[in-house]
Amino acid sequence: MTDPIAPLTSKDMNKDSNTAQSASNDAAIVTQMRTLIDNLKTHNYAYYVLDNPILEDSEYDQLRRSLLELEEAYPDLIQPDSSINQVGDTPLSAFTQVRHDVPMLSLGNVFDYDELHGFMRRVNDRLNDAQKNPEYEIELKLDGLAVSLKYEYGQFVQAVTRGDGQTGEDITQNAKTIRNLPLWLTAASDIPLLEVRGEVLMPKAGFERLNRLAEEKGDKTFANPRNAAAGSLRQLDPAIAASRPLAFYCYSVNQGLPENIETQSAALAWLGDIGFSVSAVRVVKNPREVQAYYESMIETRSQLPFEIDGMVIKVNNLALQQQLGFLSREPRWATAYKFPAETVMTRLNDIEWQVGRTGQITPVGKLEPVKVGGVTVSNVTLHNFGEIQRLDVRAGDMVSVHRAGDVIPKVTRVWVDQRPADSEPVKLPATCPVCDSPVVLPEGEALARCTGGLFCPAQQQEALIHFVSRRAMDIDGLGASWLISFFEHGLVKTVADIYQLHKHTDELINFEKLGEKSVQNIVNAIEASKQTTLARFIYALGIRGVGETTAQNLAQQFGDLDSLMAADIDKLLQTPDVGAITAELIHEFFRAPHNIEVITALREAGVHWDKVEQVLSEGLPLDGQTWVITGALDSMARDEAKAKLQALGAKVSGSISAKTTALLAGDKAGSKMAKAEKLGVKVVGEEEFLAMLKKV
Repeated sequence: MTDPIAPLTSKDMNKDSNTAQSASNDAAIVTQMRTLIDNLKTHNYAYYVLDNPILEDSEYDQLRRSLLELEEAYPDLIQPDSSINQVGDTPLSAFTQVRHDVPMLSLGNVFDYDELHGFMRRVNDRLNDAQKNPEYEIELKLDGLAVSLKYEYGQFVQAVTRGDGQTGEDITQNAKTIRNLPLWLTAASDIPLLEVRGEVLMPKAGFERLNRLAEEKGDKTFANPRNAAAGSLRQLDPAIAASRPLAFYCYSVNQGLPENIETQSAALAWLGDIGFSVSAVRVVKNPREVQAYYESMIETRSQLPFEIDGMVIKVNNLALQQQLGFLSREPRWATAYKFPAETVMTRLNDIEWQVGRTGQITPVGKLEPVKVGGVTVSNVTLHNFGEIQRLDVRAGDMVSVHRAGDVIPKVTRVWVDQRPADSEPVKLPATCPVCDSPVVLPEGEALARCTGGLFCPAQQQEALIHFVSRRAMDIDGLGASWLISFFEHGLVKTVADIYQLHKHTDELINFEKLGEKSVQNIVNAIEASKQTTLARFIYALGIRGVGETTAQNLAQQFGDLDSLMAADIDKLLQTPDVGAITAELIHEFFRAPHNIEVITALREAGVHWDKVEQVLSEGLPLDGQTWVITGALDSMARDEAKAKLQALGAKVSGSISAKTTALLAGDKAGSKMAKAEKLGVKVVGEEEFLAMLKKV
């Protein structure tokens, strides 16, 4: 019988000794790696989050080089949270579309104390007496790009942008380059799936350094930190994103939160404990405390290391959040309290005229560049010639520029007392600045137009850009800059020419920055767009007065394109939302030989759509009625409500008139509610609407 414990030979003892020595060496290398990783994390946080660098750039680079040399020498010992992994992978050819497990909703807004009080009152209205007046948690509303991060058993696996709220873009490789974003969460290693949402932003100091370097190189600078952050995340080459000073701050846990955490403030504290950066958090009891903090932040926001455009107010208790639920696009338990838009004075140096897709001549004010709400503004739309006359604005005037909602710059006042002595009133140009065709301004109207039609290159270009846009034919990858280049090189003149671009691939490949793969992607996208809907096609044609809703109504009313093209004005007027002027414009469009030629060419190229299933209203309960929908509905999306009304025979319009039968009003019904009341139109609430649906 063999002894179960055989004696060790000399060879065995040497082998064990070597193994022990190797393990000891590995442990020492890992210790060195861990020390470098932890140091780099500390300095990344100081540099990108606190904006208070501890090291000179050269010293930081030396630390990073030391870690890189160790990882190259010992690849088997590389740590999962190494910052070296954050330089990104090879450039991507395109971003993959990813559907969110839980939609990334937007927030409602309040702009003053009364609206804040109204938000809290609506919360109370949905709670029982014991739950009323809950705690609220306040976070800074960071001005960046919303993203969703996923971790599996502590390991970072995916980052997706908000996108349209339902589907976003996979930016995982670029997100790895964000230096304060943890790639490994030791404290979450037992959580199968953790989804964290937050904001990617660029701190002010990093933004200024980025622009300063760009100026030194003669490159284009970014307008503001948010644009810089968004542009950096959407680089196809992660190495470019890695060179940008980005930071990530989380604001919610959508999956994987420990069950013992009951409040939003505790959830954010937990996120901070396991390795994430979190912005300032405050818990308050009432609107007065919110207002006090809001006013203090307005005073101190300029001292923060990053841009904010308001505060986010949330019911703190997570169970109450679930109870309160959601509207179609936003939660009932949270809102954004936006800072007031800033107004500044600057000089209007000149007024230029631009030509739009429909020939509208739009005046654009060229400003002495000025910062408004954190953004440098040098151009401002003056809307139309009627607006110029109303303001009596002139070149050389000092003007007040206001950014309503921190988005759209607008001239709100002209300082006439500072007007130059040689100032002259603005004259409408007699001819188009692009094609020299006569400009007309119908009597009593404010909008001037170029009469050049599709002879005008500006209108041709704008028509092309509109045609390929997302809500029209949705030709992904064929952006405005490429279309204009193709137009200038004679490859496309009309929208029908887009479907002949596959014949010019050799020429397209020679365009700067357009390689063979990019050209093939464009050709594939054009081919895919041939399968569309009649409503999209009508909208894509760019008929004056025909927006998305009217295009849908025309498709439903006529069922096919030939019937629409043959329709007289009387038949067109039977379509919801189509008035006398729009009917005449549609009629004229389909009588123009050039337009018919383009439509014929599009159909011959293979553009097609499924047959429209028309709803026959005769004999249905709401036959002959016209409804309008406004506000947010709890039980269904507005498109679903529209479909239900149409299935019952009603016509659904986008505007209130004396002929409107009823207004279906959800939460936050605005100006349409006021107009309905003024005209005596019946207003139907959601509960009444649902009861009506059960009866019919």
